[in-house]
Amino acid sequence: MTDQEERACAEGAREDGVREGDDARLARAALTTVTEPGDELVGRWLAEHGPCDVWSALRADRPPGGVSADRWAGLRARAARADSARDLELAERVGARFVCPGDREWPRQLDDLGAGRPVGLWVRGPCSLRFVALRSVALVGARACTDYGAHVAAELAGALAERGWTVVSGAAYGIDGAAHRGTLALGGATVAVLACGVDRAYPAGHQDLLDRVAGCGLVVAELPPGARPTRGRFLQRNRVIAALTRGTVVVEAARRSGSLVTARRARLLGRHLMAVPGPVTSGLSAGAHELIREGATLVGSADEVIELAGDMGELAAERLLPVVPRDLLAPETGQVLEAVPAGGAAGVAAVAVAACTSERVALARLHELRCLGFVERVGDRWQLRRGPSRHAEGGIPRTHHRA
Repeated sequence: MTDQEERACAEGAREDGVREGDDARLARAALTTVTEPGDELVGRWLAEHGPCDVWSALRADRPPGGVSADRWAGLRARAARADSARDLELAERVGARFVCPGDREWPRQLDDLGAGRPVGLWVRGPCSLRFVALRSVALVGARACTDYGAHVAAELAGALAERGWTVVSGAAYGIDGAAHRGTLALGGATVAVLACGVDRAYPAGHQDLLDRVAGCGLVVAELPPGARPTRGRFLQRNRVIAALTRGTVVVEAARRSGSLVTARRARLLGRHLMAVPGPVTSGLSAGAHELIREGATLVGSADEVIELAGDMGELAAERLLPVVPRDLLAPETGQVLEAVPAGGAAGVAAVAVAACTSERVALARLHELRCLGFVERVGDRWQLRRGPSRHAEGGIPRTHHRA
């Protein structure tokens, strides 16, 4: 930075009433007004020159290079209206703060976005963004979701919260809202990433929900207070959700759902990608099914999500399935039981032939089966036991085994 640029940046800091050491922070805050989220050209300028140099270049009309005259004119017009001190004051009024790369609260996983990394983040809420994002999962999906999708999202979110995981979503109607509510219901931490300023409720119907999220979790935005959402900002918001978390779960999504943007960005970033299956007749599950066909992991419970996105050794519980008593028989005994005819009775010789064993072994196994209540003896012949059997009444304990 030249002496003139250093003086300009320092003078700008003093004009805004902030100590001179905050010049880079002020420059970054101003740049959140000037640039759109995910602008990789500005991201490269920041990496090469630093925020103060970029801000000074905008104010002094010295293009850093690689930008068209029209675009530079647009950036300059926005810079003329930027007021970082005002934005910081507005943020403070709603209990928000500005977090920059390099701050202790900055989540370093966002650096994986490279030149598309946020210039900074406006954060509202009591938690440390860095800490709550350490064990976090994104739950995203359709806005116009079904009752099934809303139920699954809330159940997953609540179960994740019980296990100490942070649920991240976009505060939209549908799956996002269900995920936030499911987490809050269990007293967990949740993060809402917005495509507008942290002082705005979008959608307006989620004003109370966002206030609750900010009360015990975090509301996060790249844009300064007062900024409105646009379609492009929603799409760029999704990259932050994907980068901030260890994995993304698509609960329910149509083929053109914006949540698929989050999912595919998560895959590009090397994050775990998961999807919940739904009815094959539902168009709102078609997008999730497509992701599964493309390699996303099918999940149906929080344990399965954590097994994939958690630390080594965080395994899902064994899947236990009920079995019928005959499943517990030794293979040879089961074979003899199968040899007893379903209707009528048979002698030991006939049973032995059907079971492909000797008469001695067949007789021994038949006696065992009689003790267990599976068969009964009629004269010198054997038949399946009629009426209530001991194993049905508890003669054999009903246990479980691994699927």
